[in-house]
Amino acid sequence: VGAGGAVAARLKMSEAGREREGGLVPFLPSALAEAVAADWVLEFSCCCLCRYFVEECEAEFRRWRDVAQAVSNGFSKVTMHQKKMVYLCQLLIRIAEGKRLECHFENDTTISPLESALSFWTLLEREESKLNTLHEEIRRLIQIQVVAVYMEKGYYKEAAEVLERLFTDSESHKPLRMKLAAIVKSKDPYVPLLQSFSYSLLLSKVKSYVKLFLKENRTNFLLQAATKQVESEGGEVRVLQNKTLNVKEERENNLEAKQRPAEELRSTTDWLTGDISSRVRPPSKKGCRTSSAQRLKDLKNVEERGDDLPCSRRRQPWTYEEDKKLKSGVREFGVGNWTKILIHGDFNNRTSVMLKDRWRTLCKIK
Repeated sequence: VGAGGAVAARLKMSEAGREREGGLVPFLPSALAEAVAADWVLEFSCCCLCRYFVEECEAEFRRWRDVAQAVSNGFSKVTMHQKKMVYLCQLLIRIAEGKRLECHFENDTTISPLESALSFWTLLEREESKLNTLHEEIRRLIQIQVVAVYMEKGYYKEAAEVLERLFTDSESHKPLRMKLAAIVKSKDPYVPLLQSFSYSLLLSKVKSYVKLFLKENRTNFLLQAATKQVESEGGEVRVLQNKTLNVKEERENNLEAKQRPAEELRSTTDWLTGDISSRVRPPSKKGCRTSSAQRLKDLKNVEERGDDLPCSRRRQPWTYEEDKKLKSGVREFGVGNWTKILIHGDFNNRTSVMLKDRWRTLCKIK
């Protein structure tokens, strides 16, 4: 049973309700309808888990990890359509915890997270129509890192034991098995082989595989339905969220502006052009004493051209795309490097101070 509108169309409702005591009893969904709904949730949670794994968003990844686990455990039987998604979710969950040997996913506590991940990678390979070089690289990297993690923790005996479990006596495994056996015997976790096939390289290769999976599975039913709902409402949900955020942001900015020294309120444009003589200063009380005629004129300018009123600044709501660029910039340059983020991002009339304030707001929302 696939997830999508075709399945929903085949579901026929028997009778919307029955009469009882002069009223109608609501129709209860059938087991098949529940199974289709659960399939949609699995598909959506797998998509979210993959995306946050690639983006290295730890909090979001943990949240969707719990959802994916709960949905997967709810299936009495996994269909052919669901197998790849379930296996991929379980793989990513174990890869994320790969260096925590105290974390156990199997009944056998001697099985490390990465060794458990290797078993799910084997299941994933069976679901592939054609194996390529990337599949071989990921398998080899997981095998090497299973041994390497034990050595990094100083568990050389366990490293030797897992080496015996992982590698068979086949000729294809023999060269790598002999090299790893020599490394375990030397008790040196920093040899060139382990450094060349590092954990970061494993994560990079798994991300490449996940990106291909997301590209092949773009048609997510729940996401498409939600997008249509938002578009049908004219983006009212986004506008309402922005209004709420801007009210909070304005209060925070006003409070901080009273405490912030004047030197900190420099225009980003001045920094870029080298004109440091220009300063952004809080408006003086004298500047706010305008006549009634002047205020009417300013108000007319706002209505016609959108000009700012004296002694105030018309707030520009943050868009979803700007928030994405801000998060991407923080991931690339780090918290505090607001000028760099501003230069490399395409923000609409923003300053580094605005970026900092918006980031504080987003953190509080989380």
